[in-house]
Amino acid sequence: MKFYLPFMLLLIAANSLSAQTNKNNSEQQTVQDTIKEKSKSDNELHEVVISATRQPESLDQVPSSVTLISKKQLQQQLSISTNLSDILGASVPGLGFSTNRTSNLGQTLRGRRVLVMIDGIPQSTPLRDGAKDIRSLDPAALDRVEVIKGATAIYGNGADGGLINYITKKADQNKVFSGTTEAGSAFSLIKPKETAGFFISQLFSGKINKFDYVVSGRYEETGLYRDAKGRVLSPDYGMNDLRNWNAFAKLGYDFNPDNRLEVMYNYYKSTQITDYIAKAGIYGNFDKPTIGVIGQRPGEPEGTPYNHNASLTYTGKNIIGHTDLSAVLYFQDYLTVINYSDFFENNGQPATQSKKFGFRLNMNSPYDVSSMINGNITYGLDILSDITDTHLTDGRLVIPEMKMSNLAPYFQIKNMFGPNLVLKTGLRLENVHITVPDYTTIAIRNYVTSTYVGGGIAVNGGDLNFNTLMFNAGLRYTKWNAFKPFASFSQSFSVADLGLVLRAAKENTVSNTSIKAVVANNYEVGFSGSVSDLSYEGAVFYSTSKLGASYVYVDGNPQISRSPEKIYGFEFGAKYRFHPKFDLGANYSYTEGKRETATGKVYLGGDRINPPKLTAFAVYRPIENWSIFTQMINTSGRDRFEPVNGAYTYGTGPIKAFTAFNLSTSYIFREKTTLRLGVENLFNKDYFSVISQWQVNNMSYVKENGTRMTVSLSHSF
Repeated sequence: MKFYLPFMLLLIAANSLSAQTNKNNSEQQTVQDTIKEKSKSDNELHEVVISATRQPESLDQVPSSVTLISKKQLQQQLSISTNLSDILGASVPGLGFSTNRTSNLGQTLRGRRVLVMIDGIPQSTPLRDGAKDIRSLDPAALDRVEVIKGATAIYGNGADGGLINYITKKADQNKVFSGTTEAGSAFSLIKPKETAGFFISQLFSGKINKFDYVVSGRYEETGLYRDAKGRVLSPDYGMNDLRNWNAFAKLGYDFNPDNRLEVMYNYYKSTQITDYIAKAGIYGNFDKPTIGVIGQRPGEPEGTPYNHNASLTYTGKNIIGHTDLSAVLYFQDYLTVINYSDFFENNGQPATQSKKFGFRLNMNSPYDVSSMINGNITYGLDILSDITDTHLTDGRLVIPEMKMSNLAPYFQIKNMFGPNLVLKTGLRLENVHITVPDYTTIAIRNYVTSTYVGGGIAVNGGDLNFNTLMFNAGLRYTKWNAFKPFASFSQSFSVADLGLVLRAAKENTVSNTSIKAVVANNYEVGFSGSVSDLSYEGAVFYSTSKLGASYVYVDGNPQISRSPEKIYGFEFGAKYRFHPKFDLGANYSYTEGKRETATGKVYLGGDRINPPKLTAFAVYRPIENWSIFTQMINTSGRDRFEPVNGAYTYGTGPIKAFTAFNLSTSYIFREKTTLRLGVENLFNKDYFSVISQWQVNNMSYVKENGTRMTVSLSHSF
């Protein structure tokens, strides 16, 4: 096998990077002083989570399923792939398989949409799901990722299946000036010609008196991606030839030990500059995938031209009595552009723009009734303004500028009955107002009849109002280390992709369209525990909604089905330290779902329900400074539908079983310099991505990457 190794590796000299001080696990301290690990294992979960209730608290006291991806785990995955869709798909039970695309369409969490946030700033666009929210920043800017699974009332609109909160890096509190420089390259080991990409990043961090800072930047060119046979992957939504920029800054000032002001800004850009166009494959023919061939791509570069996020946060302790307060002012300005196609009449290239302005006020007051009854009350207010539209780059309007305002008060009570029994209950009141202007629909292509339908309808705008009270309750018992059970119920609220409803409007007035909110009810029973060097966790869940939001095709026309839905499944994971140098772990997740129709119950499509997922890993540390990580990703497949007139339709394509392996290894030189090497698809497995199989589209029938290597060198000072 021929391959070559391009090096763009830089070293910046200077002093050793000091280890961080030990963390204290008191809930009254800041998060950076409370996060610590259960053990020294490379793959143990942290003990503290903030996304479940907006307050730092021990995972043992959270009555729901939570997955934490630590900084060390992120680095292991980053050595294999810099695509967050890959990283999360391989790390989070219940989350769908990676799409291997810039879009995360179909990568649901427990069969429902997931709310993605950066430090609590919403990235998802519930008014028009652009399916680009998982890739909303560069993973190198992350300190960790918190994933709360199941309908989540505490954060409101869009968290039907749960939430993903990207927690950005924090300043090194132990030095006035420190930093890390990293550079590397990634390339295919199968016909490596033209596949080489590279990346370079720089981070500075430190603390000067009461002022602390962390500033970083990263640039990456991905190069070409090839499948196991050496064919260039389709550039449509592809990871090929991307140019990714990320700039991040977080500045903090401690007025005193109890009062802090912090400002954060993150800029992300990812656009495709390529000389390839897509050549359609033949769906169902294993040897005829969609590939990339030399050609001139029409339209503007695809991708995310910009995603700006900024926040100003004030935190105060003991503001009134023992009440703590957090106030956050934030904004997001986001634009995504997809590929030029014949989907719209006279062809066109859609772009979705979303601007969010928000304010979060969060307070926490402890109470103490007796030595056996105590707890705290978390309460506050969320205010959000979201303006979203979809237009073609030639100026035509697809979905008008929808203006949403959301006012949501909430409270959460955490009550401890003795040291081991925790009861949580809470309410959140959603008050959503949406204004839609007058607009005229554009005709879209019916791929069954090859005609354009639905255009030229003049729709009168109007106001839409939604008011929903959401409830959640959870119980957890923590006395026994070997078995800590929990049970929970939680509701979520979302305005289910209003943009798609408006795009396909057949009525002449907005108020006459089938626009209704989705309220999901999530029931869950689970446990966690540990015995000696073995730790484990599991959960069974059941989710219902009287009104669903499934994307279906009727006679070739895309529609939103509002039929009732039921989703159910289970997850189980375990980790075992066989030896101080050797860890093993595995996770299995299964999700299934159905919706009710006039003729009976039918299975939900592949865009909602992913096939069963089994992941396993092994970590071996031959010596103190050398770590080897191997990973397996497997599915047994999913086949729930029969072809109609000899053909499958959108979402119904069968998923075939596959197993793939990844490898990453790192070696630390003198505590300052780290060499990392990662190999994706270690044994060059030839298979189609999950989305390519259920989507049932010749133009989207794309295989996964063949063997691809990443090598990098980082130096800290």
